[in-house]
Amino acid sequence: MIKMAIIPARYAATRFPYKLMQMLGDKTVIRHTYDNTVATGLFDDVIVATDHKIIFDEITSNGGKAVMSKLLHQSGSDRIAEAVADIDVDVIVNVQGDEPFVQRQPLQELLRQFDDSSVQVASLMKLLTDEVAITDPNYVKVVVNNHNNALYFSRSAIPYNRDGHSGQPYFEHIGVYAYTKKILLAFTQWPAAALELSEKLEQLRYLANGVPIRMVTTATTTVKIDVPEDLQKAINFLKLYKQD
Repeated sequence: MIKMAIIPARYAATRFPYKLMQMLGDKTVIRHTYDNTVATGLFDDVIVATDHKIIFDEITSNGGKAVMSKLLHQSGSDRIAEAVADIDVDVIVNVQGDEPFVQRQPLQELLRQFDDSSVQVASLMKLLTDEVAITDPNYVKVVVNNHNNALYFSRSAIPYNRDGHSGQPYFEHIGVYAYTKKILLAFTQWPAAALELSEKLEQLRYLANGVPIRMVTTATTTVKIDVPEDLQKAINFLKLYKQD
């Protein structure tokens, strides 16, 4: 099985423009993501797929691999599909460019899901206990069935705790995906689903088209850089990450 990691890297992000080129310690955010993905040793190749020459040069001038998108894309998955269209690969892992603290164990567990030939898409989730984060739309929540396949993703707090003491746990969706090349290319041919447009969550396109997403629980602590305030959290976390 040929395994590849692709890091979609859009330059002008909506909530935090140019965040991937922000300095995090002695390297930019995108270089941390790339270098840490390579360091897992899990992949036959790691490539950054970007829409901007600044990011392309940042990666290639430091010895990494990057490709420029030729087209405008609505989602990171669409950008990845363009990058791998002519590449011989079986399973692709979409590592979000704004998640610089990539670690081996959760990615390894994600790849293991494809030992089950019925799995076409897999992703990560983590137990969410912070009450503020549960209601924060920047934290995407997911609910699953008894087979750990996703039932729904939302920026709202799901499930809704009607009686206030159900004890039902909340799970945060960690934006790392793995998919077969075949289903990824199919994804790009489907129109954006109504739920996807409403929530601004591309993974809902799979569910709308009847494709299960196998969720893998991880306890790995990380920091995603969505908004400017997250950069300072990442700077603080970097000190602990280096110690590990």
